[in-house]
Amino acid sequence: MRIAFVIFILLHALIHLFGFVKAFGLAELKELTLPISKTAGIVWLLAAVLLFIYGILYFTNTKYHWIFGIIAIIISQGLIVYFWKDAKFGSIPNAIILVVAFVSLGSVLLKGQFTSKVQHDFSENNSFPTDILTEKDIAHLPNPVQDYLRHTKSVGQEKVKNFRAEFVGMLHSKPNDEGMKVQSVQYNFYENPSRYFYISATKMGLPATALHLYQNETATFQVKLLNWITMVDAKGEQMNQGETVTLFNDMCLIAPATLIDPGIRWEAISDTVAKATFTNGTISISAKLYFNKNHELVNFISYDRYETDGKTYHNYPWSTPVKDYKMINGYLLPSQGSMIYHKPEGEFTYGKLSYKSVTYNVTEMQD
Repeated sequence: MRIAFVIFILLHALIHLFGFVKAFGLAELKELTLPISKTAGIVWLLAAVLLFIYGILYFTNTKYHWIFGIIAIIISQGLIVYFWKDAKFGSIPNAIILVVAFVSLGSVLLKGQFTSKVQHDFSENNSFPTDILTEKDIAHLPNPVQDYLRHTKSVGQEKVKNFRAEFVGMLHSKPNDEGMKVQSVQYNFYENPSRYFYISATKMGLPATALHLYQNETATFQVKLLNWITMVDAKGEQMNQGETVTLFNDMCLIAPATLIDPGIRWEAISDTVAKATFTNGTISISAKLYFNKNHELVNFISYDRYETDGKTYHNYPWSTPVKDYKMINGYLLPSQGSMIYHKPEGEFTYGKLSYKSVTYNVTEMQD
């Protein structure tokens, strides 16, 4: 699709050269019936060059390619209006290119919100200790949790003050739909617990962006189709509580070293089950952690999370079964996981994700 669109842009750019060719008498173009001055010919050339640059930058996914696209279309459409009789059909490709450029601009604005939050935490959260996690540090934990920390290779490595993770997978808005392919980047910080999750997806063949922001016990969740049309805008007490559950889930599955956090109250249920109550500020949530005989955490179940479309909130048991433990950047972690709401009418697996990468104790934001 990207290659096809770039070819479309470049062909449109070449057509703009006709105005330049006629203005300077370089070829006979009977299709252009209106006279074109040399000044106008240069403007046609400028539009062509800008479109060509936009096409190349779009193909290479350069950050600010949309600027060239919008400027090129403004110039192009001005020429089309002036030479309407000969050029009116050029408005159609201009409209298509302008929509794509504005979709890219929307993505930049949403990514800007994400970037601003992450960079703020890098500047503020600098005193969290990152000395080596020892057996003494984990001695107060229930036995299955201690065994899990040893199994994941967390003991003997630095304590985790933050991490950056990338995922790929599939999300579903309702049971039995086709779902949408997603890729995401995430930053979590633990000095003042926060979580920032940016998702790029395609819904109904159209690009969409989702943005989870959790900071100072406050959470928001936005989904925007074409990066402008709001599909979900969730916030409030239920969202704050639910995202605290997600934050704790990340601690368990992605950053096990953080399970020594003094904000966690542990209760041993059995040799393979432990209950945790995690408190962040005024919010407390609980979950049960289920381990297998190999000391792997295989499931996490909480009753404190909500399914939401931004308008209604439904409290269902939420589980995240995981599997396929692999060495990931020095830690033995589950590489695949599912996200399930257990509704009265049956289980709804709304997401499946796999790791692309995880990096711990990063010092700056990465592209």
